Amino acid sequence: MSSNETAIYTEKIQDVIDGSDVALFMKGTPDAIMCGNSERALGALRRAGAPITAVDVLLDMRIREDLSAISGWPTIPQVFVKGELVGGADIVEELEQSGELEQKLREQLGDDYAAARDEATVALTS
Repeated sequence: MSSNETAIYTEKIQDVIDGSDVALFMKGTPDAIMCGNSERALGALRRAGAPITAVDVLLDMRIREDLSAISGWPTIPQVFVKGELVGGADIVEELEQSGELEQKLREQLGDDYAAARDEATVALTS
């Protein structure tokens, strides 16, 4: 693996983080979830009405490695809101249960964020 290959994923990951209202890096996709923790994080985001851009980290191990290098967070899933790391499944569920997730979404995306509710999956591999 050349450093150029890593740089390509790093840039693509950063583009998703920066360009998405809510980015969910997960194992699998919203339609084919491959991990219980990814399912928990996705469920909390869905219940909060979040517009979600999902990335399957299982397509290439380098995606997960580069993501953890960017975020400093070692585990999957990882949730970002407007470019800011929120955390993994446990944190997102706790925020949902306390009402802080919806509050954070309103603060970062505006009061009508749920009107834009949508789910998209982005593939970082060619």
